[in-house]
Amino acid sequence: MKANAQESQSLVLIVDDEPFIRMILRHFLEREGYQIAEAENGIEAIKVFNQLDPDIVLLDALMPDMDGFECCTELELLNRSKHTPILMITGLEDQESVDRAFEVGAMDYITKPVHWAVLRQRVKRLIQQSQLQQKLEAVNLELQRLATIDGLTQVANRRCFEEYFNQEWQRMKRDQSPLSLILCDVDFFKLYNDTYGHRVGDRCLQEIAKAIKDIIKRPGDLVARYGGEEFAVILPNTDTEGATHVAGNICHAVRTLAIPHINSEVSPYVTLSAGFTTEIPQSDSDMEEMISAADGALYQAKAAGRDRFVQNILLPKSKNSASAPAIFINFNNK
Repeated sequence: MKANAQESQSLVLIVDDEPFIRMILRHFLEREGYQIAEAENGIEAIKVFNQLDPDIVLLDALMPDMDGFECCTELELLNRSKHTPILMITGLEDQESVDRAFEVGAMDYITKPVHWAVLRQRVKRLIQQSQLQQKLEAVNLELQRLATIDGLTQVANRRCFEEYFNQEWQRMKRDQSPLSLILCDVDFFKLYNDTYGHRVGDRCLQEIAKAIKDIIKRPGDLVARYGGEEFAVILPNTDTEGATHVAGNICHAVRTLAIPHINSEVSPYVTLSAGFTTEIPQSDSDMEEMISAADGALYQAKAAGRDRFVQNILLPKSKNSASAPAIFINFNNK
């Protein structure tokens, strides 16, 4: 019975120092519909493995220079994320050799002389298992991604924000580097929904999320949907000057989208208010205090007339105060 269409595209790497063995294995597997690559020793096998990324390796145990056991160990080091199965083919069948084959990473083991019906089924099964493992890992990665992404706006969700902010807070505390946090809120968004409907409101949030993402370009920065119409931006290794620049660009980008909002009290278009703070985390400082500081700045931006951003400068705590006093700086960058 021939291999199916998917298996016929599979590449088998045959590694054996005997040309005759390689030839009969090649002819048999080609008749089964597989593509074939060959290597005559372990060193060549590693080179071919890196170049061609085969779907399975048929590996002889007894070879000069680098035997199959050592080669299998080396291939496993290259193969941690690929799950390429290694099938050892050898004349050895003592318990010690069989045990060693599995210890060094072989997925299965058959002895010479080769039983061709057994080889056919072993190759087919190992390739299918490998393909299934790769599909399962791809599905799991996608599930992990979906668990951290906001379904509507396709930026990070609140859970991802909290995990990443905690991670970067601890990292900036170790490195004694500045961490900036921007909280943004769409102005009069309830009125927008009441005027245009929730479906249009959803599209508005999607456009705003994309505009913010287009501003935030560094790999280490994160844009997240913090709440209904609220967004958060985490900026590691970013001082006050850098955060001021980013916050201004975000407000400007949303303004220039020119999304009509006839019932806004500050503009004929959708606008954004933002608040931010910058801190070098200390052993006696608190991550939640920084979030509260950015939220306080956002509140000040709304109280000052919206369509602007405000910085909250946290001063060092005094001995008699449980929290740090704040200075608010109002920026209207129209």
